[in-house]
Amino acid sequence: SWDITKLLGPQKWTYYYLYVILDVFSRYVVGWAVAERESATLAEQLIAATAAKQHIEPGTLIIHADRGSSMTSKPVALLLSDLGIIRSHSRPHVSNDNPYSESQFKTLKYRPGFPKRFGSIQDARAFCRCFFAWYNDVHRHSSIGLCTPADVHHGRAEAVRDARAVVLAAAYADHPERFVRKPPQPPMLPT
Repeated sequence: SWDITKLLGPQKWTYYYLYVILDVFSRYVVGWAVAERESATLAEQLIAATAAKQHIEPGTLIIHADRGSSMTSKPVALLLSDLGIIRSHSRPHVSNDNPYSESQFKTLKYRPGFPKRFGSIQDARAFCRCFFAWYNDVHRHSSIGLCTPADVHHGRAEAVRDARAVVLAAAYADHPERFVRKPPQPPMLPT
């Protein structure tokens, strides 16, 4: 899933544009960029660089986006075709048809320390660099079994779940009265 959101710049009517590519299965942010304008060319460069970095084989990926001008542009469509990436778009006139990207943007904008305005594009990039490191490697998602996106993306989620099961079993053995209905189980992983 990929999308673009506006970040407020130093003055009124000044914006920076945050481009984010998110792996829907793991919620891992595989690519992002902050730019001074929204542009199909910039989107094209980000998608190409991310596909190369993630070693995407032609014909193995579907990328979903809403119907913004950059998302539906001819250069992006041609790039996706060249890379063997199938594109998917939201239904017309449906504002909530890209929920994974929108949820990630909400996490960004409601994070403590998110500034009301960024003083410069360098400030926006520095904030995003720290945020995405936290989001991928520290933030635990309820929808992916309380694992971090990096754990799921890099295949460590099963080991994390197994370690949690050991801790929960020990807690149950020590104090079964704390668990009324049944022994505790770690959350299920995504399938």
